[in-house]
Amino acid sequence: MRLAVSGTYSSGKTTVAVGLEILTGIPRTQAKTMREILPYAVPGKRLEECTAAELVGLGLRRFADRVARESQLPGDFISDGSSLHEWVYGKVRVRFGLNPEGALPHDMPPQIENGFFEQVIEHMGAVMKDHAVRSYDAFAHLPIEFPLVADGHRPVSEGFRRLSDELLLATLEQLGIRYDVVGGTIEERLDAIARIHGLPRLMPVEEAAAAAVALVGKMSIPQETGRAPAAAR
Repeated sequence: MRLAVSGTYSSGKTTVAVGLEILTGIPRTQAKTMREILPYAVPGKRLEECTAAELVGLGLRRFADRVARESQLPGDFISDGSSLHEWVYGKVRVRFGLNPEGALPHDMPPQIENGFFEQVIEHMGAVMKDHAVRSYDAFAHLPIEFPLVADGHRPVSEGFRRLSDELLLATLEQLGIRYDVVGGTIEERLDAIARIHGLPRLMPVEEAAAAAVALVGKMSIPQETGRAPAAAR
């Protein structure tokens, strides 16, 4: 079983993916986040300061990292996100602009207004969709049930993540990849996903959920910027 945990920003993907790894013993994989890629890909910039060309480069770097990590797990794995996410986020930025929190949706630079950026994203999407069809057996899609986390490293709006959620589901339908929408508490999500796919259980769901919440809570979430912290300069 090569299972992708799907969903947009603040849907709980990482907590569920970590919980599934703890519950089942199936290894988890994920691509580097944009905040991890930014410092060496676009030094000195925040994500919302990146140009269209730089955003394309970031998406490609993240996709390449995802493919490399998945290739190291030739058997079963649980993926936090999927190759579709790199494409969907780029696609939705065509609608909302480079900085969804700031500029108006129509306030776009010329290379986006004339359709060039959209064409690039569409061709990237063809590659990333093909990867999804070949690499994932099924998706567990997490709906938007939690508020957007205001931690300073997600330059998106509620409209951005709603449209992202809709596009993810529409793309899974288009590609014919099996998916199940799984909502509820973390415990309910873990239980449902394990039951739907007949996954092994190494411990009670409640114990796995508690361990996942504790582990994710300890993960470092720095500002999504290429600027090094003062102590590291």
